[in-house]
Amino acid sequence: MYNKLNFICFYYFFFLFFFSIVCFMFMIYFIINDMVLFLEWEIISLNSVNVVMSILLDWMSLLFMMFVFLISSVVIYYSKSYMSSELNLTRFIYLVLLFVFSMVLLIISPNMISILLGWDGLGLVSYCLVIYYQNLKSYNAGMLTALSNRIGDVLILMVISWMLNYGSWNYIFYLNFMSNDFSMIFIGVMIIMAAMTKSAQIPFSSWLPAAMAAPTPVSALVHSSTLVTAGVYLLIRFNMLLIDMFFFKILLLLSILTMFMAGISANYEFDLKKIIALSTLSQLGLMMSILSMGFPDLAFFHLLTHAMFKALLFMCAGMVIHMMNDIQDIRYMGGISLYIPLTSLCLNISNMALCGIPFLAGFYSKDLILEMVSFSNLNMLVFFFYYISTGLTMFYTFRLIMYMMINDFNLMSVYNLYDEDYVMLKSMFTLLFMSVLSGSFLSWMIFSYPYMIYLPYNMKMMVIYVSLMGGILGYLISNMNMYSVNKFICTYNLSSFLSLMWFMPNLSTYGVTYFFLNFSQKLSKNIDLGWSEMYSGQGMINILKNYSIFYSIFQMNNFKIYLFSFILWVIILLFMLLIL
Repeated sequence: MYNKLNFICFYYFFFLFFFSIVCFMFMIYFIINDMVLFLEWEIISLNSVNVVMSILLDWMSLLFMMFVFLISSVVIYYSKSYMSSELNLTRFIYLVLLFVFSMVLLIISPNMISILLGWDGLGLVSYCLVIYYQNLKSYNAGMLTALSNRIGDVLILMVISWMLNYGSWNYIFYLNFMSNDFSMIFIGVMIIMAAMTKSAQIPFSSWLPAAMAAPTPVSALVHSSTLVTAGVYLLIRFNMLLIDMFFFKILLLLSILTMFMAGISANYEFDLKKIIALSTLSQLGLMMSILSMGFPDLAFFHLLTHAMFKALLFMCAGMVIHMMNDIQDIRYMGGISLYIPLTSLCLNISNMALCGIPFLAGFYSKDLILEMVSFSNLNMLVFFFYYISTGLTMFYTFRLIMYMMINDFNLMSVYNLYDEDYVMLKSMFTLLFMSVLSGSFLSWMIFSYPYMIYLPYNMKMMVIYVSLMGGILGYLISNMNMYSVNKFICTYNLSSFLSLMWFMPNLSTYGVTYFFLNFSQKLSKNIDLGWSEMYSGQGMINILKNYSIFYSIFQMNNFKIYLFSFILWVIILLFMLLIL
């Protein structure tokens, strides 16, 4: 049985890895020759109705597919060891493959119908994966994830119905010359809102940390290249239509607020996976905001570099949690670099790439984005939020490194940590290699000319200033107790507001459901279990029960009762005769 599972894992790993290389080769060919391939396959033609499957292959879709295939192949190889004690490993792998297939369908679709299939497939399979470990927390998280994503599905359905005005669902034909049409503006607004639900922007942010109930390999896949990036990718494809819309400016405001909020919340969190999830949320805010400023190529660049180091970060976290006896609280960890040096190496490099340390993957995209923000004609608020959020990234990363690497080990002192799971290490080192190199090779490949941005000296050094400030604060705060710091800085209410993602989980769960659940409880208590029960089922049962008790007394074969009732009947008969 074990050999069979090993064979299945290795077979799918090889299959996906091979496809990744094929996509890479084609992408090089397409980008050199500046090619776009548009394929249409007519599935059925009935009277005048044509059902057509369309596929769009250009350098962007092929490059994104290459990254999705590479990360998913590595995740499946990693799962071979991580999920080895799982009885239903084949089911898990098939779910992951379905997930990847849905994402690929979304990537290559220039057609709203096939986009809906991929979009809905992602939502459905993500629900199945979030509730994979079957417990109450997983069910709640799965339901929150599914319902948040359902909003986006409904909006895509509405886009499909509005596109009936044009006679075809191939949106790619209308982006240039239909941009001022009222229907197209309406479609644009709905596409933006759908992307906000999938990429967890405010006010739909609360499902992303909740989705951490899924197994760690799934988190590595979901938070790097599949589910959460679907919204960003859709907006990149629709960018030509949306660029002049007022609603795009609202998206800019919401996405920088998301980035800021996630950065603050990550500094108050102690759950390792939730810290990394909030970090993903922050980076998604960065992608969405630079996209809404009119730089889709930069958003795509950051999306790809982020996918590599974030998948690696989740894999390292999974390995640490695995060895720590399934404990996710960073306060129990500490000094792990002494015991598991190779995992710590991967963790630190992926953290550095996240912070934008020079010449790692994150540096090339993040530095370019921040310099373009400095170069753009935007107000002080946007500028402030961008740089503060960059500082906060450094803040929570240093806090994480302090808690996990430098502080004392707080689990049982006899606990044995070892770093010899070579299956996990091989998959992690593949992504480590990509986390170091992908930024430079993508910057040479995507941009046909180098971006040279000339800024004043202090403006150019601004990224370094805020990063150093964030790092120093992270070091100082993690040596102190966060709550004692809060006691001095702000009241308890404000600190709980900051740590609970601005009360967003409460608003999106209790806030939405409380009124309806409370009303239904009162309805049930007063109607179903009240008057209607008394005058129907329960009341009838009580009457019949009382009668049956009364009659059963007469049927207990007691001679005295029998004689008494006989005399009673005789008296009644005599009385009736006298009256008559």
